[in-house]
Amino acid sequence: MRYEGSCHCGNIAFEVEGTFDSGLDCNCSLCRRRGGLLAFVPAENLRLTTPPENLSTYTFNRHVIQHHFCANCGIAPYGEGTDPKGNRMAAVNLRCLPAIDIEALTITKVDGRSF
Repeated sequence: MRYEGSCHCGNIAFEVEGTFDSGLDCNCSLCRRRGGLLAFVPAENLRLTTPPENLSTYTFNRHVIQHHFCANCGIAPYGEGTDPKGNRMAAVNLRCLPAIDIEALTITKVDGRSF
């Protein structure tokens, strides 16, 4: 399915293709603070519909994931990186997809703090 997503103010908007019936709740120092609920898709399944100049980006730890956020409202709708096999991936914050019923998702806790 195709979903539309955005930050709170709409400064960052995107479309993403995927089947989202589960999400990851990570406890790393960043995810724990921002409260994101993540699902991963191939990078080509996410298309930014606003100018890329609207993205602010933060990296930390090993600096391999580009955590994108809105400098206006502070919401982090997605990030980009590569999986262990070298495939380009997007980590979508499912809370930024209004059509997703968060309560219907299977949530898996991930111990990102130990990575």
